Amino acid sequence: MTLLQAPAGAMGGGMSTLIMIVLMIAIFYFLIIRPQSKQQKKLEAARKAMKPGDKIMTSGGIYGIIREINPENGQVTIEVWEGVKMKVDINQVFALPDNSTNKK
Repeated sequence: MTLLQAPAGAMGGGMSTLIMIVLMIAIFYFLIIRPQSKQQKKLEAARKAMKPGDKIMTSGGIYGIIREINPENGQVTIEVWEGVKMKVDINQVFALPDNSTNKK
């Protein structure tokens, strides 16, 4: 009785697989995670630089002017029309780029 057996493969295949996995993780980090964390830091810095009188837009598309910032509870009071004020969460507020040029 003869048994047919395939020859044993090379044993070095595990190391190349490990290198490929590490390489894929590094690419994932540099293409997705790192730019996202940079963007988040920039957004946080812009929110901390906001002050009353700045023009903003909420994530819902409502434009207004900051009237009061309450960092303790994370709320911003904005005026959307003369005499009409709204309280919104500070994470839903984005500064408009014309704040630096249009000071009143």
